[in-house]
Amino acid sequence: MFEQNFKKIDNEIWKDAGVSSEIDYVEQTSWLLFLKYLEDLEKNKVLEAQLNGKKYTPIVESKYTWSAWAYPTTNGKLDINKALTGDDLRNFVNNELFPYLRKFKNRADNADTLEYKIGEIFTELNNKIQSGYILRRLIDIINEMRFQTEEERHELSGLYEDKIQNMGNSGRNGGEYYTPRPLIRTIIKAIQPKIGDRIYDGAVGSAGFLVEAFDYLKASKGDKLSVKDMQTLQTKTLFGKEKKPLPYLIGTMNMILHGVEAPNILHTNTLAENIMSIQEKDRYEVIIANPPFGASEDIASIEQNFPIRSSETAYLFLQHFIKSLKAGGIAGIVIKNTFLSNGDAKSVRQELLSSCNLYAVLDLPAKVFTAGVKTVVLFFKKGEPTKKIWYYQLNLDRNLGKTNPLNENDLADFLKNYPTKALTENSWMVDLTDVDSETLDLSVKNPNKKDEVVYRAPAEILAEMADLDKQTAKLLAKVQELVK
Repeated sequence: MFEQNFKKIDNEIWKDAGVSSEIDYVEQTSWLLFLKYLEDLEKNKVLEAQLNGKKYTPIVESKYTWSAWAYPTTNGKLDINKALTGDDLRNFVNNELFPYLRKFKNRADNADTLEYKIGEIFTELNNKIQSGYILRRLIDIINEMRFQTEEERHELSGLYEDKIQNMGNSGRNGGEYYTPRPLIRTIIKAIQPKIGDRIYDGAVGSAGFLVEAFDYLKASKGDKLSVKDMQTLQTKTLFGKEKKPLPYLIGTMNMILHGVEAPNILHTNTLAENIMSIQEKDRYEVIIANPPFGASEDIASIEQNFPIRSSETAYLFLQHFIKSLKAGGIAGIVIKNTFLSNGDAKSVRQELLSSCNLYAVLDLPAKVFTAGVKTVVLFFKKGEPTKKIWYYQLNLDRNLGKTNPLNENDLADFLKNYPTKALTENSWMVDLTDVDSETLDLSVKNPNKKDEVVYRAPAEILAEMADLDKQTAKLLAKVQELVK
């Protein structure tokens, strides 16, 4: 059902709406989906309260509910006499609905409530669908979607993920919005978080890491997932920060569609926090992230928040993650492979190796990310220095790309060998005493891969020899002319 609805939106709406980019598409679809979801969520809470003999007061006033402004009905059908359209609909959304929802941020008790998230989202949003008639068509399609069962939410969240992936693929920096889910799931399976751990992503983007962690933890309990476990998952497990408005919206929406009612995502610049002010209460048992590299920042204003200054934001994020990890906590961080050898990153490597056990490095092919950047995953544990590093180089027998992306089977051998740190054709161990102490170069050099000797065809070699003979004859002729 949802797939058909999205196809209608793709084919019948956006071409006429003046919303040209995939990014705007996801943004504008998101706020409408969110408000429809909110209506269904509130209805479920009312019914649940009634069954328990309690009363639930909806967050949204009746005038601003979906069924009042977007899709008023009489006898189960759209009431065309009450339904707004054209300029009336556009003006209501721009001048009444959005201002009303933005006020939620100030009236909420704290930042961990759904009320606060509503206010935060709509403070950063504007309606870009300036034709009220197109907006009406879009509302009519979205109204057909239902979010009242686990199966419905699961189906929609999968389609929403596809849209996020397409948005990432269409941009120059696809990793900002989308980290391949097989890679995220592999990192989480390697770390094996458990319910009760506080899991953190300080560069949350579309919340792929937190969403996959949520699904992993639910599945880890299976039928034994208790009400207390679910409450812990909902409110005390998943935490994130995101600076940019659009990724913040998408990440929040993505988590909500996956079943996290009030995501603990703060709309803030992680790098603006002085890491020396991080206290024990601010630390986490698990940190999983793919921090942006070369991101747009006012370096002069944020460098002072870090003991080791750098113009590369990924190196600043890594310092933040090290400081934010609890003693005994484990991290899995995606970073450009140049971190392992770059001279500017030496001090950060030194800090990582001395305060944490960098026990594994997963080396990834260039095309794992659509931008083609070579990356590695750093696995480290806080509280003990590094002595040995297990490297695993992912070598695939095919070229990765948009039509041939990374899959979980590609990473199965890594997961198989990760627990024992087995030595194979693609994996090896490096003792830190063998690393140059001056450079601390940790770059990936697989000792099991010998340089291939390319043998040329005899005919090609003979042709080249004949050509060289001709050149030699010409040079000799010139020399003979000079000595006459």
